[in-house]
Amino acid sequence: MTNLLVFEFPSTGPFGAEAEKAYSDLAADIAEQDGLIWKVWTEDPGRQVAGGVYLFRDEASAQAYVEKHTARLASFGITEISATSYEVNEALSLVDHAVLKR
Repeated sequence: MTNLLVFEFPSTGPFGAEAEKAYSDLAADIAEQDGLIWKVWTEDPGRQVAGGVYLFRDEASAQAYVEKHTARLASFGITEISATSYEVNEALSLVDHAVLKR
């Protein structure tokens, strides 16, 4: 069953186009993560938070990524991390146009 993962953490930036330049190598690395179907990058400069919403093929892939990304963020000095995982109701999601496979 697919698994939705939501990460959020404090960030002072960069945001927008500056983030695109700064994190392009990171985005390429994330794209190669086992079990990843897609990621949506999120940011809110007003609240000074960033993160992402990920869809993984299964819970094991999502949990492996939580461990990897939490360690990576900690290496940047980011420790106030929220990572929440949800099982996806695929049947209902497909009715509402969700893309659940790559």
